[in-house]
Amino acid sequence: MKLIEKKHLVAWGAFLLIMLLMPNFVSNGTLRIFIFANFLAIFAISWDVLSGRTGYISFGHPFLIGIGVYATAIMSKRFGMPVEYSIPLAVLITMLGSVLIFLPALRIKGSYFALVTLAFMELAYQLVQVVRPDLTGGTRGIFGIKTLTRGAENGFYMSMSLMFAVAFSAWLIMRTQLGTALSALGMQEESLEGSGKSTTKLKLAAFMLSAFIAGLGGAFYAHYVGAIAPRTLFDINFLFTIIVAVLLGGSGTIIGPIIGAFFLTFLLEFLRPYLPGAGRYFIYGAIALLLYMYQPKGIYNLLEKLYQRWRGGAA
Repeated sequence: MKLIEKKHLVAWGAFLLIMLLMPNFVSNGTLRIFIFANFLAIFAISWDVLSGRTGYISFGHPFLIGIGVYATAIMSKRFGMPVEYSIPLAVLITMLGSVLIFLPALRIKGSYFALVTLAFMELAYQLVQVVRPDLTGGTRGIFGIKTLTRGAENGFYMSMSLMFAVAFSAWLIMRTQLGTALSALGMQEESLEGSGKSTTKLKLAAFMLSAFIAGLGGAFYAHYVGAIAPRTLFDINFLFTIIVAVLLGGSGTIIGPIIGAFFLTFLLEFLRPYLPGAGRYFIYGAIALLLYMYQPKGIYNLLEKLYQRWRGGAA
């Protein structure tokens, strides 16, 4: 594992401390916004692990999240399985589903890979409506799912703890040889193959890790909101929000997707009183596009530059 600098651990510790103290300084309404920001951060990290590192752009990520959501919802609601069993099983099912369905897609590149993953998302949307609607709830979805916690403060601590655990673990993994190889895969796949490393195994490892995070986040999300609907999960706006969060924050950084997720979630809530409908997605999309045009490496890179400039000035 690469040397972990003390300043990085201090930064993670400060971030955790600020988040732990947050309920003391903001209202319950703001805490609820943070809850959804935490879940979006988890989904953005999941997408970043695969697409931000390897360069294989996935347009079907809601499919992976949906497997985790529907798996735990069906097991807990329809079959009465305790949540402590349904969530781990949902994560396992997500990982198995990703291997069985997406492994053929890993052998293609570029726009073809993106189109194949997008097709799987649309296929999932159609299937959950017509295949065993007695289990999936059809077009209406599933309601009355057992919730893990009640109240804004408890929900915040649950989502924040999960997000921090996922983010810090992913950050540590990306500092290992595996993380270095995945980054190299995104930049020089042919050279990596020439060095004797199996790019197929590396891509599979990235996809499995991405599916694990997506399934875990999706399962906990289902047990937070207590209700799911196919149109909400397999929606192009949901996919768009995940990808934009990564690009705005800074892809390939783990920390960047968190920044992007928080920025977008609060921006959407700020626009809600003025544009209560889907029109606010157009506005935030335009803002996101402008930010990405002038800062293509993301907000995280901008903050790094400001920090370096500040250190240089202080010295």
